[in-house]
Amino acid sequence: MYKSTLRYFVLFCAISMAHTLQAQTNNGGGLNSMLQQQGGRSAAEPERAKEFEIGGITVSGGQYLDEDLLISVSGLTVGNKVRLPNDESIARAIRNLWRQELFANVRVDVTKIVGNKVFLDINIEERPRLSRYNFRGIKKSEAQELKDKMTLVKGKVVTEATKKEAIERVRKYYTEKGYGDVAIGVVERPDTLSVNAILLTFDIDKGHKTKINQINFAGNTQATDNKLKGTLRSTKEMPRITLHPADEVSVYESEERSFRNYIGSLGFLSLSKTLDALNPYFRFNIFSSSKFNRQKFEDDKQGLVAYYNSLGYRDAAVVDDTAYAVENGHINIDVRVSEGHKYYFGDVSWKGNTKYSNEQLSRILNIKKGDVYNAQLLDSRLGRSINPEGGEDISSLYMDDGYLFFNIDAVETSIIGDTINYEMRVTEGPQATIRNISIAGNDRTNEHVIRRELYTLPGSKFSRADLIRSQRQIANLGFFDQEKIGIQPRPNQEDGTVDIDYTVVEKSSDQLQLSAGFGGGVRFYGNIGVTFNNFSLRNIFKPRYWDPLPVGDGQKFSVNFQSNGSFYNSLSTSFTEPWLGGKKPNALTTSFVYSRFSSAIGNTTVTTSNSSMRVLGGGVSMSKRVKWPDDNFVFTYGINYQNFLLKDYGFISDAKGNTFNNGTANNLFFKLVLARYSVNQPLYPTDGSNVSFTFQFTPPYSAFNDVDFSKKTINEKYKWIEYHKYRFTAEWYKRIAGDLVLKLATKYGFMGYYDPNIGFSPFERFQVGGDGLGANNFFIGRDIIAHRGYKNVYNYEATIFNKYTAEVRYPFSKSATATIYGLTFVEAANAWGNFREYNPFKLRRSAGVGIRLFLPMFGLLGLDYGVGFDSFNRATGNTRLGQISAVTFMLGMEPD
Repeated sequence: MYKSTLRYFVLFCAISMAHTLQAQTNNGGGLNSMLQQQGGRSAAEPERAKEFEIGGITVSGGQYLDEDLLISVSGLTVGNKVRLPNDESIARAIRNLWRQELFANVRVDVTKIVGNKVFLDINIEERPRLSRYNFRGIKKSEAQELKDKMTLVKGKVVTEATKKEAIERVRKYYTEKGYGDVAIGVVERPDTLSVNAILLTFDIDKGHKTKINQINFAGNTQATDNKLKGTLRSTKEMPRITLHPADEVSVYESEERSFRNYIGSLGFLSLSKTLDALNPYFRFNIFSSSKFNRQKFEDDKQGLVAYYNSLGYRDAAVVDDTAYAVENGHINIDVRVSEGHKYYFGDVSWKGNTKYSNEQLSRILNIKKGDVYNAQLLDSRLGRSINPEGGEDISSLYMDDGYLFFNIDAVETSIIGDTINYEMRVTEGPQATIRNISIAGNDRTNEHVIRRELYTLPGSKFSRADLIRSQRQIANLGFFDQEKIGIQPRPNQEDGTVDIDYTVVEKSSDQLQLSAGFGGGVRFYGNIGVTFNNFSLRNIFKPRYWDPLPVGDGQKFSVNFQSNGSFYNSLSTSFTEPWLGGKKPNALTTSFVYSRFSSAIGNTTVTTSNSSMRVLGGGVSMSKRVKWPDDNFVFTYGINYQNFLLKDYGFISDAKGNTFNNGTANNLFFKLVLARYSVNQPLYPTDGSNVSFTFQFTPPYSAFNDVDFSKKTINEKYKWIEYHKYRFTAEWYKRIAGDLVLKLATKYGFMGYYDPNIGFSPFERFQVGGDGLGANNFFIGRDIIAHRGYKNVYNYEATIFNKYTAEVRYPFSKSATATIYGLTFVEAANAWGNFREYNPFKLRRSAGVGIRLFLPMFGLLGLDYGVGFDSFNRATGNTRLGQISAVTFMLGMEPD
């Protein structure tokens, strides 16, 4: 009888557990036969399930996971009541653990039963962990780039989700490169060298690049195909030169016309006429990328709709698009648009404004009844998006006056026919006061160096303009990654204040200058220098601040040495304290220079090989920021002295050909500079300008006596050098589209004299042309003006010069570790000996391409290739491209 009853009970347990613990059974386990020892009724009596108290919980099978954490995740707790064998809490515990995707198998076993207490064991089989992974079917360089993008970590559990995410990252990488049909497989195999570890191999078949053969539009009657193609910023057709009807208008027509007019104004008439002749028929598309990226295409469609909106077509939409393969292996894209009706602005009313009148706000909004509807223009004038015109907007008007909590909603009150009426609902809120300013991330730079540059001061009214200006000031310090300067206002509406958090990322600002040149009368010469832009004089005796010299106070210290061995040696040094006294931005700069040039080569007037010229000098200057006409201006004044000692030296002569061979000359001059600097970032400016006017002069010694200098020797004339000199330099930067930037620059220089019997000083003249590497010209103070495209200097003794430059720049990288951009340029310049020869329309022209690379340690490196059009001369035989072109290398700073 006992045996018969036991058989029924075992059968009952098996049936009950198969029904209630299906999750456990599916995963390889369940409660064990310990329950059979309790006896009980037959399988026909399921109500005999018995209640137990959990007396203990253990975990088995685990290798890496924390046992207490697993028990907590399961939801089972010692002391809880469970009814076995069909308690739902057991099944729920297994589901909780299975949901973590960390296990290949999970079950709950009964290890023993003592009285009414049951002891449970959670038995797990952990999923394998990643040992390593590799790629098959791709280049080594691509594999390295992919590893930088993957999130796979050695030792982490590998789940199906892990593999799926890795595959998507690989797919995204190749899709962005134009491989739209990339096939990716994953092979998983055990690692025999490790326990419970696997190797993943990604098999990649890139296939062919998916390029866009042609983009076709349908449904467009108010915009040409070319106009619409121009709105697709990242979706371009394959490079080609296409033939178009003469009456078709290009999306770039106005830009082309402006460019032709500009180069025509510089005298490049033949090139301008050629463009004019080709323009009606050809469109050049040889540099644009034609890779197809579905996500970027979706973004481009929004740009297409925005273009229609700007034309007044408020309801425009892309109703359908299809991408399909064509015979050449690439794809065509068909886009169907619905333009809808053209709309116009109607009446605009204002509500809620108390600070500014309706008339003031309407004047800034500058949208009149009858204007073509333009959603982008409306948003920019309200300040909800960047204003492409760069003018004032409603939001900046309020926020620059402290109204941080300001908000405006443009509500369409009615649409009558094709006219949309608006009500502008303004919520002004209180004016916010700046409470606290915090700065983080400045690991090397002392906080006061940053704080003194800020225009947002505790206790002052909040101003968005001050916020933007502060960001620019921090960037212009040059100590931080300009792309990672963070500004986060934290409003406190309850008390009407705002806290502002600034975050910066330090970068190396010290620079090593290395350069070499050939020419200038000294044959081959080299230059080495180092500039510490974040120097700290007060920490010079504190070793913990050395990196490699003491840093942190924003001071500038530089040392430079040039040499040609025994012929030429020069040592210069300078120090700048940007905030003298620490309270105002008054910069003090001191400098010292020693140079010696001996055994002048190639000078037929020298009678001895021991000829030399020694220069010893220095200077001190002060700079201060001025608030008129605006606070972007800086005024600098200083005094400098140079002493020249000549021995059998024959390079210096006056207008009559008299040579200054032996003796001393003194150059005591004053220098005044008024400059305005509003460039938004120093490494790759996209907006702003840099304008300066320099007046350099000596005392008029000849006016202090009645000496007739026409009867004096050249040594007496130039014992104390006298002159006055003027320089004007202006650079403008303007974003054209995206990161494409236009730079326009102009430079003028003029030198005068006090006494006509002395004439122009042979010192301090202008040297124009060449690459600007002529070293010995620094000795006698010549301003060297480089001209790309011209190998040689074309005027050594100029007293007046003009130079004009236009550049179009595009960045390849704007990271702090390496800023790289390419450029194309056109330049025109010339120089003259006096005003009688001056002809501002007679300019030497050039054009070319270049690249710039900024490395934190080495500064700016550049390479330019230019063609000097006016070097072409059949009479002299300069007809080949190699004879009229030049490669220019620069390091450390842009040539003047």
